[in-house]
Amino acid sequence: MSSPVERIRRNLDASISAKQQLLGDDATLAAFARAVEMVVARYRAGGRLYIAGNGGSAADAQHLAAEFVSKLARDRGPLPAESLTTDTSILTAIGNDYGFDQVFARQLAGKATGKDVFLGITTSGESPNILRALEQCRRMDIPSIVFTGRSGGAARALADHCLVVPGTATSTIQELHIVLAHTLCESVEAALFTTA
Repeated sequence: MSSPVERIRRNLDASISAKQQLLGDDATLAAFARAVEMVVARYRAGGRLYIAGNGGSAADAQHLAAEFVSKLARDRGPLPAESLTTDTSILTAIGNDYGFDQVFARQLAGKATGKDVFLGITTSGESPNILRALEQCRRMDIPSIVFTGRSGGAARALADHCLVVPGTATSTIQELHIVLAHTLCESVEAALFTTA
């Protein structure tokens, strides 16, 4: 049986290794830069960011929306962003009436416009409600980003910008998603607000 010290060392090693792999992955870093440019362009056009995920990724969606609306690295005006995971009445109504796989797609259909952008977070790339949301984005001509892991799953073919991070454990993948999310927000802040 592993001791707590052995466990934390193993988890830190896995986290560091995954981050080093991502640091050396020029293709994924370039894809991230393109995703940032697209989000900046959508904000400049008057759009907003919609974000969704399940479980821990739902919490990450809420976390990131808060960083955009409030601030991350600098004092600045609010940026419109919304997590599609927070309204229990909407989630349960859509889930009850249309099925849980429609909880994000139907919100996008009702709220989003062609100026907006969607970010889906799914460690497997196979979450049915994220896949339906990406399909809805295609129907509405809304650009999409997905943060995922492992092979990228079916989300890889549906998202305009698919960022697949390394790591075998869900927890390690989620840690890297937070690095991407914070860096996305920080990069958008730097592009849109020139003074601190």
